[in-house]
Amino acid sequence: MKVFILTRYDRQGASSRLRIMQYIPYLAQAGLDVRVESLFDAQYLEQMYAGRRFAGTLTKSLLRRMYHMREQADVVWLEKEALPWFPWGIEKMFWPRNIPVVTDYDDAIFHQYDQHRHSMIQSLLGQKINQVMQASATVIAGNQYLADRAHKAGANRVEILPTVVDTSAYQQAFRKNEDGKLRLGWIGTPYTWSTYALNFASWVVHVAATEGAMFRVVGAEPTPRKSGTIEFLPWSEESEISLINGMDIGLMPLPDTPFNRGKCGYKLIQYMACGLPVIASPVGVNREIVEPGVNGFLAETEDEWHNALTTLARDPELRRRMGEAGRLKVEKTFSLQIQGPRMAKILRSVAKGRELGLNN
Repeated sequence: MKVFILTRYDRQGASSRLRIMQYIPYLAQAGLDVRVESLFDAQYLEQMYAGRRFAGTLTKSLLRRMYHMREQADVVWLEKEALPWFPWGIEKMFWPRNIPVVTDYDDAIFHQYDQHRHSMIQSLLGQKINQVMQASATVIAGNQYLADRAHKAGANRVEILPTVVDTSAYQQAFRKNEDGKLRLGWIGTPYTWSTYALNFASWVVHVAATEGAMFRVVGAEPTPRKSGTIEFLPWSEESEISLINGMDIGLMPLPDTPFNRGKCGYKLIQYMACGLPVIASPVGVNREIVEPGVNGFLAETEDEWHNALTTLARDPELRRRMGEAGRLKVEKTFSLQIQGPRMAKILRSVAKGRELGLNN
């Protein structure tokens, strides 16, 4: 059985790496013949994070994707959509013929279109993701919010499969930094730092200063530096687990917007896999991942964040208990070991449906 995977990014892109690429070894073990082609490469991501996008790079990427859409396979596994910012009428021209497509969503990408500030974009693209979902043999949604959208769009089949981690790679560690200071930690990209976390940073910095701790920020800047109680460390796939293991409390602040309600809480899952207690905004799937008082706290207001931060900073035993509870939850629900075989089974069933003529 041949599976042709079309991701948005290469391994440098978190969504592509986590939602699809980390499953490839499990698919191979299940006897599936897998091939991967990415729309955007590492160079494009570097340009994007630096605020520079070149028309030549974009054009080359789109032409390559149009070519790959015609390749033969038993199943195509597509991340989100084939041609971003193109209307469905154009994307449909390149849609695989007589090959079932499985589309995967880990955020509410449809809101980039249907809630765009420009009415022309809303008019041209507002229904595009609904149409992609309708044309798919199966939609894989990272949470219930995304699954509900797929059902409303008229998807043929919807499966909820959370974003997961390889628990064999994530291990709980004995936490001790050279300076002996507690680490309040955040991990993400330059975009998510400036868009979601920066407004919360002053609250964390205040508690860090009061409690003699440090605020560890991973991935916001390309080079390491310290500024008062904040330490900025660059992200890499090779170092991210050790950097999280150097934290004592994992943080996920998130404004409550329709787009953010579609997020899959990956930061929380990473923290919990490393045995960290967590503090998160009560937005979307965060409410399901965080069990207040068991594996962390949900905090919305400045006072709630301050209380949660100080409570955990001052109680190492509570941090240990919550960290253990979080790790156990990841092992049971959010692990590649649990979801990998399930993903292979879904793809096989879609291919079987093609053989039986059950897919549109």
